[in-house]
Amino acid sequence: MKKIISLLLVLTLTLSIFIACNNAQKSEEISPEPEQTNETPAERVRVAALAGPTGMGLAYMMQDMQDRYSVELFTAPDQVTAKIINGEVDIAAVPINLASVLYKKTEGKINVIAINTLGVLYVLENGETINSVADLTGKTIWSTGEGSTPEYVLNYLLNANGLTDSVKVEYIADNAELIAKLSDGSAEVALLPEPHVSIATAQNENVRVALKVNDLWAEQNDTELVQGVYIVRTDYLAEHKAQVDTFLKDAETSATKVVTEEDAAAVVVAQGIIGKEPIAKRSIPNCNITLITGAQMKENVSAMLKVLFDANPKSVGGAMPGDDFYYAGDPS
Repeated sequence: MKKIISLLLVLTLTLSIFIACNNAQKSEEISPEPEQTNETPAERVRVAALAGPTGMGLAYMMQDMQDRYSVELFTAPDQVTAKIINGEVDIAAVPINLASVLYKKTEGKINVIAINTLGVLYVLENGETINSVADLTGKTIWSTGEGSTPEYVLNYLLNANGLTDSVKVEYIADNAELIAKLSDGSAEVALLPEPHVSIATAQNENVRVALKVNDLWAEQNDTELVQGVYIVRTDYLAEHKAQVDTFLKDAETSATKVVTEEDAAAVVVAQGIIGKEPIAKRSIPNCNITLITGAQMKENVSAMLKVLFDANPKSVGGAMPGDDFYYAGDPS
């Protein structure tokens, strides 16, 4: 009897093992395969920017949105030009005149999508004699930027105020050298852009902002003095309009934080846009970081380019860009 019971137990155990293995095999056979999809993760938008005010509005994008954007900083416009022409970047932050030059050079394959920086030029004085544009009469203004936007803007404003023949302008190639001349008094008046304005006023307490070029511009125009813009490759825009519109929203968010957040200077420095935090903190309020799109962008950009074209057609590529230069999309 014991042998029979033992045999039954062995048979029962064997049958249980067989059933379990069979069920496991069936379960494996009917388990669905992982779902196959042709979709791939969205690639990050490749963005190029110049160190300094033109790229400053991207600081929080660089810090907080690395999953969506790959932002590379450059120190010279020619470096960005090569990246755009070769298709190595999708969107770039560039000076306004370079945007027009690239439009011409690529035969219309560049669109301007937003203004990112308004005027960053200031008239500095080592002294207390200049309080209005009329006070420039008889003065010598030292400036950098010969053959580029600073020269054309300065000439435009001097002419508009009837000062062309009564103000002498001397150009110097290096901002640091001009700051030194201003600091030691060998240059009494200077035209400089930020962040060099903040460097000059930090080095010598006698050096001050005498005139804001933005204010002088506003006295002569209904439009803004535009310094920097965002551009996109036309082929990229055609295939990735949604990403471009999202970029504009994200760029606006980043720009707003740059001008409002207490830690903005630290973020700007951490991203390599400006070298020293005290200078970043002083210069941010003067850099006029913004995000302007659509019809307002077109109105301001076209008016600014017309001033540059009238001064020197080559400065904007030899001709004014057509309407197809402007992206009418609005991220709102």
